Amino acid sequence: MAGERKAMLTRQEALDFLLAACRPVTDIETVPTLQANGRVLAVDCVSDLDVPAQDNTQMDGYAVRAADCAGGAATLPISQRIPAGHVGEPLLPGTAARIFTGAFIPPGADAVVMQEQCEADGATVTIRHTPREGEWIRRAGEDIRKDSVILPAGTRLRAQELGLAAAVGLANVPVLRRVRVAVFFTGDELTMPGEQLEPGGIYNSNRFVLRGLLENLGCEVSDFGIVPDSLDATRNVLRAAAQDADLIITSGGVSVGEEDHVKPAVEAEGQLAMWQIAIKPGKPLAFGAVGSASFIGLPGNPVSSFVTFLLFVRPFLLKLQGATPRDALAYPLRADFDWKGDRRNEFLRARLNANGGLDLFPNQGSGVLTSTVWGDGLIDNPAGQAIRPGDTVRFIPFTELLY
Repeated sequence: MAGERKAMLTRQEALDFLLAACRPVTDIETVPTLQANGRVLAVDCVSDLDVPAQDNTQMDGYAVRAADCAGGAATLPISQRIPAGHVGEPLLPGTAARIFTGAFIPPGADAVVMQEQCEADGATVTIRHTPREGEWIRRAGEDIRKDSVILPAGTRLRAQELGLAAAVGLANVPVLRRVRVAVFFTGDELTMPGEQLEPGGIYNSNRFVLRGLLENLGCEVSDFGIVPDSLDATRNVLRAAAQDADLIITSGGVSVGEEDHVKPAVEAEGQLAMWQIAIKPGKPLAFGAVGSASFIGLPGNPVSSFVTFLLFVRPFLLKLQGATPRDALAYPLRADFDWKGDRRNEFLRARLNANGGLDLFPNQGSGVLTSTVWGDGLIDNPAGQAIRPGDTVRFIPFTELLY
């Protein structure tokens, strides 16, 4: 029907469209493991060895044959001393070896008695414990087996993954190149901190928020700064940004007002799918392409820009990097507030309180950036859903969304 308003997309519909259109980078480079934090593995990492390489002790103590200590108070001569990094001799029957955490178990020993259960007296030690066979021994390969895949391709490397790679001796790892993201910000009212704030002007907080979010995700950022409110200026920057970027992100100017130039500029230089998404905050969102670069236009209001980045840009970037995006974990928690709800799917800024419930920031406006600092995360509240004290809500911590 002519003039009929097109239904707004749900969050999931918009995200599915974005991810279906995403084409991950494929260029591979090898980097030192010490410098690979936040990078995405290009191929599987396979271990060339067992970890531990041999049976070793979990404790400082004495390596023994369990059968020699069956009485519960055996006094044994100390036949050798084995620090970590040294290999002992086979353990003679009826003797004990002084051994230190991480050292290999000598052949013949089948248990370790921790030093707190022993009394050493010169060349002998009294074992005041009846050990079980295998006690305090880490078995060879109990952590990692030789030839096993320890980290599959597509893994985003955090500190613990880097440690695992180092544990099997990987000095270098093959990773996908960093994603290149160009950003710019539209609006004659925007001013940088440190500059004179003219009447009608506002400081450009979005530049700092988006730069920080992109750096958290390990992107190479090209910042084209603040672009004047003109079609020609916007087109010029889009062309320059598209030269080397995998993704162009803008903030503001994606609506249909007379001073919103991003939409016609992208349509002139590339292709644009213009959406209205049934979420609050953050209804306007644009997706398209300029040259070989993907394009995402975010709302100008700071909370809207922040929330739409977390919900849409972050998973898009993870896939673009070659990682496998997963849904952010949401936790069922008790609401300790009243909320009337909205016709759109809301993302409310909230934080945990001392009683294990959630408090709501009192002003949920899309310009109230304070709420994102005060809050611990977002409540994913379905469209039309009122909230009463005691209701269970879906809470997504910012820790699930920022990295």
